[in-house]
Amino acid sequence: MTVTKLGFIGGGNMATSIIGGLVGDSSYEIYVSDPDQSKLAQLEAKFGARPCDSNIALIKRVDVVVLAVKPQVMQQIVEPLKDGYHLTRPLIISIVAGTRTEQILTWLNAPDAACVRVMPNTPALVQCGASGLFATNATNVQQQLAESIMQAVGITVWLDNEELIDSVTAVSGSGPAYFFYLMESIYNSALKNGLDSSAARKLTLQTALGAAQLAISSDNDFATLRNQVTSPGGTTEAAINVLQKHEFAALVDRAVTQAAIRSKELAKG
Repeated sequence: MTVTKLGFIGGGNMATSIIGGLVGDSSYEIYVSDPDQSKLAQLEAKFGARPCDSNIALIKRVDVVVLAVKPQVMQQIVEPLKDGYHLTRPLIISIVAGTRTEQILTWLNAPDAACVRVMPNTPALVQCGASGLFATNATNVQQQLAESIMQAVGITVWLDNEELIDSVTAVSGSGPAYFFYLMESIYNSALKNGLDSSAARKLTLQTALGAAQLAISSDNDFATLRNQVTSPGGTTEAAINVLQKHEFAALVDRAVTQAAIRSKELAKG
């Protein structure tokens, strides 16, 4: 069996979730570098990840490098890696928001570097993530490798062009907050309608989970699923009529579109 040496530059929440998702998969040998020594010690103790003294030491010994740092430090992290990168030329996977592939290749001084840019989301922390992937200069084998790594924390979708990362950001990257906001609103309304806090929370959470699971297990589109719950003249129709009267769908569209616009703005700096 081929063992892939997989290195993470940055040991934060998203890196930790991916490492955790890969635990037990003997086809990976995992390395991590991070300035926080206590974080490295925790990752080693919990997952067996091997700590590296520096980012340069890490990039020289691995087949795949996952960049998992904050966007504002990305350039100062990547530029010093160029000499080490050219020695081994590992596949680069970036899960850093707002950093274009072109910028990464420029900082590495490697326009032909194999790079996969990924937009994950926070449910990856519980292995229920959704990630959009875009590849540059990567072989089919490298793309399959990147996909398998990200599938350790959820589902993956390949994108035809990098601009669509902004759409993924608006839909699934920011999307959990939209659902949390809806759940928050339903919960607060449940309290106003007499339910206690415990019952309101349990019912709201299970209803959200159940609706998602029903949709996942069904071949029907969302409109059909909604109509199946909406009996003419019933309680659901009364609620849906209010949402439609206040142009709920148009409001959601404006919100998601604004998130995509902001993603483009942030990428431009």
